[in-house]
Amino acid sequence: MPKHRVFISADHGLALVYFLQSDLIPVLLKNGVEVVLFTDDKARQAIETRFGQPGLVVDGLRLDLCHQYANTTGMRAQNWLYYLRWVGGSNRINTTALDGNMGMLESGLRGRSRLMIPLFRSLVWLMRRSRIIRRIVVNYQRRFTPAIYSDLFEKYQPDMVIASTPGWRWDRYLLREASARGIRTVSVIVGWDNPSSYSLPGAPVDYITCWSEIQKEELILGSDWKPEQVNIAGIPSYDGYFRKTWLMSRAEYYKLHDLDPERKLLSYACSFETFSPNFQNIAAIAELVNNDELVQSCQLLIRLHPNHFRPGSRFEQEANRVREFIRNMPYVQLVEPVSLGGGLGHYSGEDMEEKTSMMAHSDIFLTVYSTMVVETAIHDRPIVSVCIDAPGGWNITGVYSLPLTVIGEWPTHQRFRRAGAGRVAVNQDELRCHINYYLQNPQADSEARRRFVQEECTYTDGSAGKRTADYLLSLLEEGA
Repeated sequence: MPKHRVFISADHGLALVYFLQSDLIPVLLKNGVEVVLFTDDKARQAIETRFGQPGLVVDGLRLDLCHQYANTTGMRAQNWLYYLRWVGGSNRINTTALDGNMGMLESGLRGRSRLMIPLFRSLVWLMRRSRIIRRIVVNYQRRFTPAIYSDLFEKYQPDMVIASTPGWRWDRYLLREASARGIRTVSVIVGWDNPSSYSLPGAPVDYITCWSEIQKEELILGSDWKPEQVNIAGIPSYDGYFRKTWLMSRAEYYKLHDLDPERKLLSYACSFETFSPNFQNIAAIAELVNNDELVQSCQLLIRLHPNHFRPGSRFEQEANRVREFIRNMPYVQLVEPVSLGGGLGHYSGEDMEEKTSMMAHSDIFLTVYSTMVVETAIHDRPIVSVCIDAPGGWNITGVYSLPLTVIGEWPTHQRFRRAGAGRVAVNQDELRCHINYYLQNPQADSEARRRFVQEECTYTDGSAGKRTADYLLSLLEEGA
């Protein structure tokens, strides 16, 4: 019999890297903890094949039943609770990201639901100023607790349920059921912007572990966590970067993409796709490279976003537009993230070697304000955030857009700028200027990047996975 048994919910590719490609689960297993990992049902077999080991059981999150419950039981109430929870965090922190999410959520409303927007905006205004109202909303969510996993709770009798969010995604039903059964619940923060972008818990969660003092403050001030509930353990997903676990040699990476060793390498990672096209950024960089307008000859790799592989979507249309645009540009190539299948899409973390090596071997890395600015800073490569506005945004009726020039005050974007970890370009002239500057001064801003990584990641020695596992083990022993 195992000493302890835990459920872990990992319904997103970032969570798979966090739990399965770090020391976290191996340390739990080594200490006699049996792990039942819940993930996307369609990807279950592939995950079991790749990561299966003694003590690790892989099961499905039953997402079809989650969807069915959400769409048939108090659907309107659940949808509005989702809205309030997502954007109704305290105004004691910077709420610009929540404001953007509010606009996006409202753009998807149709018919009579749009008539309710003024009422619910008024509720959000009150929630941002009242802890009591926030608590009422959070607690009210408990009445939507289906028994989707009752047989699995009976079968496995877990001591703890750990989730990659505090109920922000479909894990909310698993966490609510665990809480109703009196089982201790814990969440981890897998994303850089999660505490400032997703607000209040969607389920009762007893403890949460995060990256840094910055995130801890966002959780306490913005989402009403008590200080004793919040642990800082760094970010396990990045341990492989600090240890250079996934890094190919430069020669190997250049050979992989048939790159020219005599040309400088620029890389662009698509980002912020939900709110804005990236085509205008890509076109501006590609033209500088193709027309040889920079101080040194360059080549460009463009990493598409996982959204670009959604069949029939505006994102897929943009990807095809990019493919056509660069078709006759010999020094511009696309890099496509790998898919593990199922609902995980192209977020599965299957290409960490590609992603790591792209950042590490780029002479300059470009994106919008992707989390990859943190990851690239770990590799100490120059970074340019490209924020060229697309006239009219997506230009699609009913699709919410934000100009890239107005998102600099979002919490994580603001921290990147204030840290001086890179440069920001809002037009092609600035883009040319910043690229040329870094080509001529490759070590510029290196110290700022180092400080930025320290502040955002806390532990830079590759120990975050073990630290997180040790924290979870301490909670298990405490509750035994």
